[in-house]
Amino acid sequence: MKSRLLTIIATICLCFSAVSVTGSASPGTPTSDWPQWRGPQRNGISQESGLLKQWPAEGPKLLWQVNDIGDGYSTPAVVGTRIYLMSNRGMENEFVQALSTQDGKPVWTSRIGNVGNPQDVFYPMARSTPTVDGEFIYALGSDGDLACLETRSGKIRWQKNIKKEFEGKPGIWSYAESPLIDGDVVVVTPGGAQATILALNKKTGAVIWKSAVPGGEHAGYASAIVVQAGGRKQYVQFLSKGIVGVDARTGQFLWRYAEVAKGAAQMVTPVARDGYVYGGANGIGGGLVRLRSEGGGVAAEQVYFERGLPNSIGGSVLVGEYLYGTVGAGLVAVEFATGKVKWQAECIGRSSVAYADGLLFLHGENGDVALVEATPEGYREKGRFTPPAQPKRKRLGPMPEKSWTYPVIANGRLYIRDLGTLWVWDIKAGR
Repeated sequence: MKSRLLTIIATICLCFSAVSVTGSASPGTPTSDWPQWRGPQRNGISQESGLLKQWPAEGPKLLWQVNDIGDGYSTPAVVGTRIYLMSNRGMENEFVQALSTQDGKPVWTSRIGNVGNPQDVFYPMARSTPTVDGEFIYALGSDGDLACLETRSGKIRWQKNIKKEFEGKPGIWSYAESPLIDGDVVVVTPGGAQATILALNKKTGAVIWKSAVPGGEHAGYASAIVVQAGGRKQYVQFLSKGIVGVDARTGQFLWRYAEVAKGAAQMVTPVARDGYVYGGANGIGGGLVRLRSEGGGVAAEQVYFERGLPNSIGGSVLVGEYLYGTVGAGLVAVEFATGKVKWQAECIGRSSVAYADGLLFLHGENGDVALVEATPEGYREKGRFTPPAQPKRKRLGPMPEKSWTYPVIANGRLYIRDLGTLWVWDIKAGR
């Protein structure tokens, strides 16, 4: 039962994801948009500066709030004057929508399919974050419907179902990843024996390669990232039996790190730097591997695996030499190279985490929002508050619904989504 509950917590809301994005139409600097899952580089980090270093007791200035965007756990993508996200109304209408950054009013809505596996999960809803790439947006529905749409109008340019067309094998919580755009390629994870990981031409949807990862495992609930290590450009993804790497050019399977699959669900996007990859085993701990060239291939050598390291559904961010994320005990600061814990604090409990301008932005599973200085020297909270008029969360089965969506920092604003509600705060200093 404990494992089942952890699985519910983990996968329910891996509402999101995607990777390198180009051509963003931003009114500010090129890095001020948030065009995909976990931001410009898909690592939870924004390059924005000049943000408030301390929040008043009631929180920063609330610009607007909308309460009717549809159900779902999708994190927004923000580019220029548009907000893009996925939602659903009922089980037969999962859709992508564009909203105005000025007031949250709808610009367009495009249905892409049904909600996946609604009979077997407690909270069947839209989960993925769309990926914005210039004039197009790429979205993966929970039932496997992958679509390329025009950002201007929402018109679908091409569409295919990765579960039906490639004998995909999603987990019980259906598909929760966000498409990765890398140059002319869109990468998604059908799971299964035929095309565990799949590369398509982003303009046409034509197959470039299908990677049949040994074991034919089902897809996890994380999203792939680009890693250059061991002499190979790779796509690294968290599957049901561990984190794997495949060759970005051919799809050739390269390596697997199985230790992190001991957690209840495979839902946290890996964190990578300089040939090292970190992953969290939900409810257990976290591990780091070093990727090195070996015999014409790539080997993954474990550096450490320790209990109590960041492993929550809210992910973690690597700032300097330190990793910040949450576990059951709250927020933790960890030396990335060694796994040594520098400090831990209760904060607002298990949370989703993003970083900008020396600060950690947290959206707690309890619905609260907090600001913490990103320093290994100790826990320094800079503000916390409870967003107004929060949605009512259901209780289906053994556990209550929680706030699982990630915070978004774009163009001097903080965006938080919780089910059918979206809030936007002004976090820019001096205005």
